[in-house]
Amino acid sequence: MTDEKPYLSIVSPVYQAEGIVDELVKRITEEVTKITEEFEIVLVEDGSIDQSWENIERNCNLDQRVKGIKLTRNFGQVYAITAGLKKSSGKYVVVMDCDLQENPNNIHKLLKAAEKGNEVILTKYNNVKHNAIKRFSSYFYYKLYNLLVNDLNLKSNTRYGTLSLITKNVVNEFSNFNDYHRHYISIIRWLGFPTSEIIIEHEERFQGESSYDYWKLFKLAINGIISQTDKLLKYSIYVGFFLATLGLFSIVGIIVLYFYYGFQSGWASLVVLNIFSTGVILISIGIAGLYISKIFEQTKYRPLFVIEKMRNF
Repeated sequence: MTDEKPYLSIVSPVYQAEGIVDELVKRITEEVTKITEEFEIVLVEDGSIDQSWENIERNCNLDQRVKGIKLTRNFGQVYAITAGLKKSSGKYVVVMDCDLQENPNNIHKLLKAAEKGNEVILTKYNNVKHNAIKRFSSYFYYKLYNLLVNDLNLKSNTRYGTLSLITKNVVNEFSNFNDYHRHYISIIRWLGFPTSEIIIEHEERFQGESSYDYWKLFKLAINGIISQTDKLLKYSIYVGFFLATLGLFSIVGIIVLYFYYGFQSGWASLVVLNIFSTGVILISIGIAGLYISKIFEQTKYRPLFVIEKMRNF
């Protein structure tokens, strides 16, 4: 490697992947060397409690083109990606997960698409290798997301893969993004650079299991929606007006029935109504609380991540 900027950077967040790191570096190197010798592999260790960092260091010692970043703790995938992007220096930057479900042999397809003039290349899966519950949850999430999101450019009917390519110009603008709560693909799409998509196969995980359990996926989904739209707050107002109107008409109806038929409302209907209305009130307060908590986190102005060590930079 010369002191010039590399042609291509590959950024991959690494978490609990001690058995994958060597194979990840091997496959990336095999594929990228077919394209160029001027590349770097930026592996960002995101607070793993296994030997992931030791394996990254060993690969750094074997090849100066492999570069390691160790974060002080587990900040999360999108923050690890952000750290890698900020330290990358390639003309083109490829972002990919470390689990090898996105095969590195797709990198040449990304570059070929980018050379046509687009600055962002996203990937869609041809056949997602998830169980039925995750597939249904993903389908439901994107239906809800499209219903709530304000920006038409951010609507999507399918899940984009992490595997993507962006130019250095896009990396610079991404690095200027100040949102504390963030979603990598959503930010890339929001930036508005010329974008194209390619279809790839979603392969089986090379080793181990995903660190994203259902609870983490649920929190990620909530964060993705709240960070992109305020419609939940508006809808809670609409529900409130609807129930208030329904309650007003119910009161009028009960008065009319009382004078004409001697109607006496039962305690059961009152209890059910109270429980229902209380539930709606609590949900509305909870939704408002989520947005307030995001404001609270944003106004702290804390760093997105903290780097403990770096190798080969």
